[in-house]
Amino acid sequence: MLSEHAAELARLSVDVILARGPAAVAAAKAVTRTIPVVAVDLESDPVAAGFVRGLAQPGGNITGVFLDLPELSGKQLQLLKETVPRFSRVAVLGDPVLNAPQFRATEVAARALAIQLQSVEVRAQKDFNDALETAKKGQARAVLLLSSPLVFNSRARIAALAVEKRIAAVSMFVEFAEAGGLMAYGPSLRESFRRCGAYAGKILQGAKPGELPIERPERFNLVINLKTAKALGIIIPQTLLLRADQVIE
Repeated sequence: MLSEHAAELARLSVDVILARGPAAVAAAKAVTRTIPVVAVDLESDPVAAGFVRGLAQPGGNITGVFLDLPELSGKQLQLLKETVPRFSRVAVLGDPVLNAPQFRATEVAARALAIQLQSVEVRAQKDFNDALETAKKGQARAVLLLSSPLVFNSRARIAALAVEKRIAAVSMFVEFAEAGGLMAYGPSLRESFRRCGAYAGKILQGAKPGELPIERPERFNLVINLKTAKALGIIIPQTLLLRADQVIE
C-alpha cells in the first residue's frame, strides 16, 4: 500500500513528500531520487538504513527528523522499576525486524537492572490483545512498547487493553499517556512534525534537502497518567511525580 501511494505521489510530481516511519521513507526512496522527501522516523539510523550519506550533509533528496536512540528503552525500564512495586519481569512488545536495535538495547538494560524480559512479537493491530494476554500469562507486571507507527496509531486501544488486563505500560510516545496509557517517556511527535514542516517550507523556498542537516529530538518528556495508575492500583512515588513534565489527573 505504501509503495502504491509513493508511486502515485511520484507520478503527480509533487513538490515535497512527507514520510512517517521507516517503511514510508523506504517507499519514497524507492520511487524517486529527485522529489524532496522530509521524514519523521523515530526508529531508524538514517545512515545505516541507507537513507542518507551523513547527518550533517545528507546528500540526495531525503532529510528530516530521525531518532536513532535504541537505549531510550533502558530509561523506560528504569521508570517502570520505580513505579511498579516488586517489579522484576517485563514483556517487551515490538516488531523483531523494525525494532531489532531496540530489543538488543533493552536486553542490555534489563541485565543491568536485574529484570527478566519476555519478548513478544507484534506486527499488526490485531496482535496486541494476544500479545498482552501472553504477557499476563507470563506473569509480567509491566509492558514496554517499542516505538513504531503501529504503536502510535494503536495507542488508545493498547492503553485500554493494558488497563483491562491490569498491566502497567510505558511507551516512547507522550500521546500514549494522553490516550490512557500509564506512562510515556520520549520526544514529542507533534514537535517532530512541526520541525519537518519548517524543513518543507525551506525546501519550497529553494533549499536543497541534501544540504539540510538531519535533526534529532533534543527534548524528552515524562508524562504520567494518574487516572490510569489509580485504575491499576499503583501509587506513583512522589519523587517521580515531581520529575514529570506532565501529570494527567
